[in-house]
Amino acid sequence: MNYWLMKSEPNVYSLQDLQRDRQTIWDGVRNYQARNFLRSMQVGDLAFFYHSNTVPPGIVGLMQIVQTALDDPTQFDPQSKYYDPKSTPAQPRWQTVQVEYVETFTQALKLDQLRQQFSPEALWVVRPGNRLSVMPVPEVVAAKILAIGRGQDEG
Repeated sequence: MNYWLMKSEPNVYSLQDLQRDRQTIWDGVRNYQARNFLRSMQVGDLAFFYHSNTVPPGIVGLMQIVQTALDDPTQFDPQSKYYDPKSTPAQPRWQTVQVEYVETFTQALKLDQLRQQFSPEALWVVRPGNRLSVMPVPEVVAAKILAIGRGQDEG
């Protein structure tokens, strides 16, 4: 099993939205490196839900990858801000995954706290200027995030 961190602005789609919906397609990713990470995900992988562009930003919960290798439907929709006119159903450029809600952490891990706990090499989200919306998380880092988020480790 692999671990990931996936960002979403809570005013666009929040962990509470996922909890309500139970599952969703993680659409709208338009960065090739993030897309390649989505392509490498496997069913059963876990992903940390990170609320970005909010005060304070941070990891708020956990979701699981339940379906992979899906074509992102927004790439074909001319009304979508994620429309890609170079992408066709015969040759799609953007793939994604379906995620399922797992849990809301008892303790959100704010970005400042993450910076104190992890180096930029260990957890990419703390790198200055990092704007990647999907990134891998090493297993040892994931274990610590899980413990802190579940209130089992004060960090």
